Amino acid sequence: MALLTFLLFTGFVAFYATWKLRRDKLDTQDGYFLGGRSLTGIVIAGSLLLTNISTEHLVGLNGSAYRNGAIIIAWEVTSAVALVVAALYFAPRYLKMGLTTIPQFLENRFDGLTRTLIAVLLIFSFVATLLPIVLYTGALNIEAIFEISDLLNVTQQQGIWVTILIVGSIGAVYAIFGGLKMVAYTDTINGFGLLVAGLLVPILALLSIGDGNLFEGFGMVFENSPEKFNVVSDEPGVGEGARTAILPFEVLFTGFMLNQIYFWCMHQSIIQRVLGAVSLKEAQKGLLFTGILKILVPLVVVLPGLIGFYYFGDSLYDNPDSVYPLLVKKVLPLWLTGFFVAVMMGAILSTFNSALNSAATLFSLGIYKRYINKNTSDHKLVSIGKWTSALLAIFAIGIAPFVAKAPEGLYQLLQQLNGIFFIPIASVIIAGFLFPRVSAGGAKIGLLFGLVFYVLVDYIFEVQLHFVHIWGIEFVLNILVMHIASALMKKEERFVMQDAKVLDLKPWKYAKHFSVALISCAIILYIVLGNV
Repeated sequence: MALLTFLLFTGFVAFYATWKLRRDKLDTQDGYFLGGRSLTGIVIAGSLLLTNISTEHLVGLNGSAYRNGAIIIAWEVTSAVALVVAALYFAPRYLKMGLTTIPQFLENRFDGLTRTLIAVLLIFSFVATLLPIVLYTGALNIEAIFEISDLLNVTQQQGIWVTILIVGSIGAVYAIFGGLKMVAYTDTINGFGLLVAGLLVPILALLSIGDGNLFEGFGMVFENSPEKFNVVSDEPGVGEGARTAILPFEVLFTGFMLNQIYFWCMHQSIIQRVLGAVSLKEAQKGLLFTGILKILVPLVVVLPGLIGFYYFGDSLYDNPDSVYPLLVKKVLPLWLTGFFVAVMMGAILSTFNSALNSAATLFSLGIYKRYINKNTSDHKLVSIGKWTSALLAIFAIGIAPFVAKAPEGLYQLLQQLNGIFFIPIASVIIAGFLFPRVSAGGAKIGLLFGLVFYVLVDYIFEVQLHFVHIWGIEFVLNILVMHIASALMKKEERFVMQDAKVLDLKPWKYAKHFSVALISCAIILYIVLGNV
């Protein structure tokens, strides 16, 4: 029964997306890489949610919540604030310039070499950090629920290998042959499925704990460990214990929001959906609708971890990433597990496909067309994109099984590794928008400084400072270095943003109202849960 529901839902998603794409032209640059610039708000929101939420969230965040409590909610709730910034400031400017990639802006603002350096760093970050961790956590979850190793009569590690190979191969096929629009359509259905299936886990668990009464079940979980529901941590961010602290509250005011703004306003796999919007109005709708979903998502990626502590106590502290799969197996009826795994695989595929499509876009348009064949046709460019996706998928599949168990969980490991790339890139992009005096040479020096600084401080010297604080310090130093270097170099012409007249730039009339509501919800949530 579980296998049947898995195949039915997976088959439906594939059929629906293929049917929707039957008349689309996928052999053109915009058609393959940007979905023909035809994405609407609902499709953008569903795709953004699934691009963001994957098994590293379901497994990693719930494992972290089980061990460290609801403080981990910050990764989700503060995303709403960053999405407001994306909707009101960045989206209008990106769409006005008619961009296909974020590095394209850097070429317009600085020079071609800056664009290339950022593109290479982004591609490397996809293959070295995001893709392997997504595949590994997905395989871990599917193995724990379906027990692939027992079905194939192999070891657990071999079962994880097989699962990674299958899921990675399916994801590569989606990304290679369907382009961005295929990814977006499958994301929309899987996004709905993820919310339904993800909410079923805590609901069924609480009903079971409360003997059919949802609120009584929640009360029992809360009374079992009320301290775990507090979202304000008293962990140290500086000094002894800072490096192992999960999320000290003060980091929200140093480097934390920089990371959120980078991810939701500048990260290629996220912004590519916005660049594919049919109009600014639909882009803003998509971003702000995603903000609503991100405030609700802790019910799926944090609450189950707290329920897991009720069931398992501290018996799984040494392996927190096993909590969510065990909870799913405990509370879901057998016939629902197939649907759940299908949705989970959809979440894995979404993040995997999105990163592959973004990396292919960056390489094809930013490197191949610029340095190898400037006069290449759209058909050839799409072909190069497909080959790039295939090669990167093979690399990611090969690396994934070797993702080591992180002491504080895989999600924390992902964020710490992301700091190597995200903050230097963010500082260059922000300087490009806000600081007209920063030159191309200054931007490159600042980028190099940021990369070296973070690796030295966090990995070589292991300074007793929380890595998010290091992000904040690094950003300030990057901006200073860029200004100093620019002042010592030859003055350049001031950048003027041109309107490419690609689409309708009329904003959504409710954008500011939604923005105020989202920020208010985030603040109220912290006030309420911060006083638990």
